[in-house]
Amino acid sequence: MDGNLKAMPDTSRWVVIYPVYINSKKTLAEGRRICASKACENPTVVEIGDCCQYLRLPCAIEIDKAYSRDFMQRGRVRVQLKRDDGTLVNSAIPSRKTLFLKVAELVPKHHGRSKKQDHSGSTSTSGGAQASKSGKSGKKKK
Repeated sequence: MDGNLKAMPDTSRWVVIYPVYINSKKTLAEGRRICASKACENPTVVEIGDCCQYLRLPCAIEIDKAYSRDFMQRGRVRVQLKRDDGTLVNSAIPSRKTLFLKVAELVPKHHGRSKKQDHSGSTSTSGGAQASKSGKSGKKKK
């Protein structure tokens, strides 16, 4: 086990992604770092980590950390953009802003989200009819 601990790279120079950075539900004042139209809805650290692995970027999920402006949401992801010699790990991602945009683009396509979207999509169609019925009955009661 001691060998594994020594093999861990120094992540202190890696880029940090808090889920709030790419959350479309947050404002710039609350910590969002990219435009709302390109951000994704309520990303998790696991989804962000999976997207970084998909982009072939070394990453480390730190569950015990929290964003200072939103300390209730736990976790952050550290991502290596550049090697120790300064060369890019993935030439398609030269900067942290590009990383945020790519991850925000990939999170909605995450395999864990596809079931949630399909399920919510089917309920929203039937839910729309139910909502209008409940809306009408609400007016009658008044």
